[in-house]
Amino acid sequence: MRVARFPAHRMGTAVQLNLRARLRTSPALWTAPVWGGIIIFYFFYVVHLEDSRAEVLAGPLWAPEQVALVLSFFYAFAYAITVGLAVWEGGRLVLDGVWTLAPSRTRIRVAVHALTPSVVAGWLVLTVPVILRLVETSLMPSLAALTPLLMGMGIVGAYALLGCALGHLVPRSIAAPLASVAVFYLVSGSGGYSDPVWPRHTLGQIDTSLAFGERYGVLTVLVPFLFIAAAAAAAAACWLRGPRRRLVRTAAVVAALGVSVACAREASGWGIADGPVVAGQAPVRCVGEAPRVCMAESGGAIGSLDEVRTHVVASVRKLQAAGVRVEMPDVVSDALLAERHRKRSSATQWWLPLSRQAGEPGGGMVNIRYAVLLTSVRFPCTLPAAFEPGMPADWIVPHDAATLWAAQKIDAESPYLAWRRSEYGAIQNAHEVLAKVKKLADDTSGLPSETEQKAWFHAEQQKACELAGRA
Repeated sequence: MRVARFPAHRMGTAVQLNLRARLRTSPALWTAPVWGGIIIFYFFYVVHLEDSRAEVLAGPLWAPEQVALVLSFFYAFAYAITVGLAVWEGGRLVLDGVWTLAPSRTRIRVAVHALTPSVVAGWLVLTVPVILRLVETSLMPSLAALTPLLMGMGIVGAYALLGCALGHLVPRSIAAPLASVAVFYLVSGSGGYSDPVWPRHTLGQIDTSLAFGERYGVLTVLVPFLFIAAAAAAAAACWLRGPRRRLVRTAAVVAALGVSVACAREASGWGIADGPVVAGQAPVRCVGEAPRVCMAESGGAIGSLDEVRTHVVASVRKLQAAGVRVEMPDVVSDALLAERHRKRSSATQWWLPLSRQAGEPGGGMVNIRYAVLLTSVRFPCTLPAAFEPGMPADWIVPHDAATLWAAQKIDAESPYLAWRRSEYGAIQNAHEVLAKVKKLADDTSGLPSETEQKAWFHAEQQKACELAGRA
C-alpha cells in the first residue's frame, strides 16, 4: 500500500494558508484596534500621570520594579480581552460543529488550536508595555524582572480555557461581553478587599509593589497562577472523552477545589499589599575603610561614590571639630538598599539616602552633607517629631538654632532651612520664629572663640530639652 507524500514546500504553504485564514476569521484581529488602543493610551498617558517620563528616567531604576509597575495597569485588560475572545471562539466551535469534524484530534488540541490568536492578543497586552518600558528606561530584562510577566502570560492561557468552556454553555453574543466586563472588574477591583484579604493575592493582579533591589518571592507569582490554572484545568477536563471521563472530570474538579483552597489559605496569611518579596538583590559597590561607603550600582549616582565618601568624611570631621559629639561610623550604607524595611542608623553603621541625594534631582553633595547633619546632631533627650497642636513649642527656637549653627559648619544650611520652613506651617508666628533662629545661629557663628560657640551649642541643646519638658 502506497502512502501519499506531500512536498515540504506544499505542506508549508498549506500551514501558511491555514494561519492566514485563522487570523482573518479570528475576533483577535477584529478587536486589535481596541486592545491596541488600550496599550497606547494607558502606556503613553495613564502610566505617566503619576510619574512623568523625566521623573522616571531620573531614577533610581530597577528593572523588576519598573516591570511590576507597568504590568499593574494591564493585568485586568489582558485577562478581560482574552476571556471575551475565548468565549466567542468557544461558541463558534459549537456552532460550526468542529468537534464532529475532527474526531482524530483531541478536544484539548482543537481548543488550543482555535484559542491561539486569543491568547496571543492577551500576551501582547502584557508584553508590549513591558518592552516599551524597558526600552524607555534602557534597562536590561532579567528573570527576576520577567517573572510577573510570565505569571500573567500563564494566567492569560488559563482564562482562555475558561472562556472557551463558557462559550460552550452560553450564547456567545451575550457571554463574551459580559465575561470580559466581569473579569475586568473582578481583577481590577481585587485590591479593594480587606476582609478577607486572599482575593487581593489570588485573582491575577499582584497586590504587592516592589521597591528598589527587590524581586517577587516564588509564592507571590505562583499562588495566583495556580488559583486560576486549577479552575482552567477542571474546565478542560470536561472536554475529555473516553470510558472513564466521569471519573477524570470528578477528580479534576476535586483537585481544582483543593488547589484553590490551598492558595486562598496561603494568601490569607499575607497582609494588604504585603506578599512575599526577596530584598537585597541590587548590586552594591563600596569604597574605602572606616567609613566604608556603599551605594547601589544602579541607583543613578554610582559615579559619585568617591565624592560622596569624601563629603561624608569631611562633614563628620568638621562637626567633630566644632564640638558636635559624633563618632566616625564604620560603614555608611545607601538607604535605597533597604527601602521597604527602613533601618535605623547606629553609632557604627549609618543608613543615608546616598543615591537619592547625590543624584541630580536630590541636589548633589549639599544634600549628602545635610544627611550627615541630621544623623550626627543628637540632643540629650527625645524631642517631638513634629509640631503638636496644644503642646508648648518654645523648644523649637533653641533646637533649630543649634542645628542650623551645626549646618553652617558644613555648608548645609540651605536644605535645612528649606525643610524647616515647610514645617513651620503649623506655627502662627512662623516668620518671627525663623528670623530668631537665624539670628541666634548667625550671632553664634560670629563669635571669635570656638570654645564659646561649643558652649552655646551644648547649652541650647539642653535648653531645648528643658523647654519641651523632656530634660
